[in-house]
Amino acid sequence: MIIAIIILLVGIIVFLMLYNMSVHKKIDTFNNLNQKIVSLNVLQEFMDTISEEKSPDEKINKINEILIEKYDIKYSTIVVYDGAEYMIKATNVEEKHWDTLKKLHTEEIFKDSIETATPKYITVEKEGERLPYQKMEFGRAKSAMFFPLYIDNIYIGYWIIESGKPHDFDNIDTTILEVVKNNIISVIKTIDKQNVIEKIVRDDKFTGLKSEEYLYGEGKRKIDQYDTSAVCMFKIMNIVDINENFGRHTGNQIIAKISDVVRQNISSEYVFVRYMGPKFVIIFSGIDVNGITRFMTEIKNNIESIKLEQAEEDVYEAEEPRRSITNYKYCSYDLL
Repeated sequence: MIIAIIILLVGIIVFLMLYNMSVHKKIDTFNNLNQKIVSLNVLQEFMDTISEEKSPDEKINKINEILIEKYDIKYSTIVVYDGAEYMIKATNVEEKHWDTLKKLHTEEIFKDSIETATPKYITVEKEGERLPYQKMEFGRAKSAMFFPLYIDNIYIGYWIIESGKPHDFDNIDTTILEVVKNNIISVIKTIDKQNVIEKIVRDDKFTGLKSEEYLYGEGKRKIDQYDTSAVCMFKIMNIVDINENFGRHTGNQIIAKISDVVRQNISSEYVFVRYMGPKFVIIFSGIDVNGITRFMTEIKNNIESIKLEQAEEDVYEAEEPRRSITNYKYCSYDLL
């Protein structure tokens, strides 16, 4: 009798476990179906927004509002590069944080994400910590997901969502967010009357050289044509000293002269980029290391022979009106 009761109880427990599993599967199925319905509704709202008689900026802000509401996102920011600078197209974050959000492409934590066109998830682990890109702020965001935006394999900016809770995106369905990201890209392509791709000029407007962003699109395609390439970076180390002692116009003048020196001595087959500020990058393809060393030695000598002449706009007197650039940092190169 006791054995029969035990068997009955075991049978009931097994039945309840199986029933519970079945219920969970149905709930998961319902949630997945609900997410798909939400995504379809979001897509429909996107399309409705595109067809409205509003300015492009109003439309992209409406899109961001839809994302925040439908996906229960605390903070959502869309940043687009316009050919000269990174612009916040839509956000619900306070304006005092905009400078930080516009410079995320310069943060080491996100550079691999941009280069590989893959999302990046970061979170704090304990109280008192802050996310890597946060300089002074605490408490606003404790976790974030970063999505680089590409149109036709050309990098145009990024979308970042943030939460005030640590690990808030641990279990989020990234496939849904990828769909949302693709919808954002489609919206940008559709509503920008001037065409984002044509608007993103990959030239540094001051020197006429290719800009850093060029490496993520056209430059990358050009480099990929070769089996082996060599990357060489150099930096003008005393540009700060030049700016302080001669003035910023003089510093800008020197940057322009250095750009001309290299440009006049380099083949158009190679990629020459003003990376950031006083940093420059040359990417050689189909050339041996010895040839690169000889070329860079010659360029180094040419740059160091440039004489500093104070620009007319910098009216104050310098103690030494003529100096040579002696603190040029010779580049190091790595074979790719």
